[in-house]
Parts: sequence; C-alpha cells; structure tokens
Amino acid sequence: MSIGIISAMKEEIQALHHQLELRSTIEKGQRTYYHGKLFNQEVVLVFSRWGKVASATTATQLINDFEIDEIIFTGVAGGINNKVKIGDIVIGKELYQHDMDASPLIPKYEIPLLGKRAFQTDMIRTKNLQLAAKNFITQIDLYLTKEVLNEFQIDQPQIHLGEIASGDQFISDKVDREQIKKGLPEVLCVEMEGAAVAQVCFEYKVPFTIIRTISDNSNDNSHLDFPKFAKEIASEYALGILKNYFEK
Repeated sequence: MSIGIISAMKEEIQALHHQLELRSTIEKGQRTYYHGKLFNQEVVLVFSRWGKVASATTATQLINDFEIDEIIFTGVAGGINNKVKIGDIVIGKELYQHDMDASPLIPKYEIPLLGKRAFQTDMIRTKNLQLAAKNFITQIDLYLTKEVLNEFQIDQPQIHLGEIASGDQFISDKVDREQIKKGLPEVLCVEMEGAAVAQVCFEYKVPFTIIRTISDNSNDNSHLDFPKFAKEIASEYALGILKNYFEK
C-alpha cells in the first residue's frame, strides 16, 4: 500500500522528489506519477496542476490506478485570517468550496446530492501531521537558512489547525477576500485544490489530509515571488514535515 502525495505545482514537491528512491514512473492524462520510497514509506508523487478539476482528476487517477490508502495534499495558500502570517503552516481540519453556490435550490456551499458543506480530514492522521509540523519547526534550521527565511520575512512560524476554503480563483483582491470571510468567517486560508481532492477522497472512502504553507495574505501583493516561495520555502516545509510524519 502507498501514500499518494499531490501538489498543484512542481516547485511545491521538488525537495520531496529529490529525496525519492524512484522505482517507476507512469504517464497518464498528461501527468507523471512517480512511484518509490520516501523515508522508508511507499509513495506516489504527482503534481496535479492548478484548480479543482485538475486536482480532482489527479486524485481519482491515483485512487483507481495505485494501491493508495491515504492522500496528502501539500502546497501554498493565501491567508485570510488575521491569525496567520507568511511562513505559517495550516493543517486542514475542514475544507469548503467557497465558489459552490447552487442557491436557491440548495444552501450556499453545500455540495449537490452529498448534503455536505464541508469535508473533514482524517482526524488521527491530521493530529499526527500537526505533531510532525511542530517537530519540523524545532528543526527548521536543518532545512532553511536564516538568510532565506529573512528574505521572505519569516520569523517564528506558527502551526494552525482549522478550516481551508478552495475555489477556482486566485484571491488577490481585498473585495474577494472579504466576501469569502463574510460567508466563511472561520476559514484560515484559501487555495484552489484542497476541497476538490477532499470530496473525491470522501466519495472513494480514502483518508485525506492537507498541509498548506502561507505564502501571502491574499492581497494585491499575492503574486510577488510566488514561484520562488513555493520552490524555496513550501517545498522544504513539505520535506521536513513529511520526514517527521513518516518516521514517527
């Protein structure tokens, strides 16, 4: 049995890929699935591309074509809660699709036919990920230099367990940010894939967890150095957290 690890961008799992003891690659649906061992754990690594459709397609392929008993999504997100800052880690507890609105037929955010507004992550695995993230923070200097952390103004990063919202929209406008906060006031960050993968995992009964590194505050500066942050910060965060997670 293997653990599937998905990210939306190559840069977000680059460090994991470098550590992977590669056994095989499979090309399907314009995606490459890398099968091998990572810290003595059988894994399949894949980057899904951006958005809910791309990530849901990738998750479905993973589940149907590999013996996957868990899926982990990792990558960056934009903070929309004042509690989170750049460099913080959000471990998802519940995931919403902030752009799902079939009202007045059914309530806003509710997924048609499923009767669910949010998808919960696996509780035990999420708690273990939270512990792994805490251990990573105590060892962060093994993965990132002070110069790199200072470049992105990261100081004493915190770990948060809470709600994440997904939608097919890169949030970089204050109006959009406040609209999401109005409807989903407890959400900590926004991204474009997590809730779609969570829905697929719910329907296939596959445990799901998610790690998001806060790269911006979903404002007018959200695009600045975004790929560089994903490569130099989020990728190393994923490496450190999952090393602790697999070696627990």
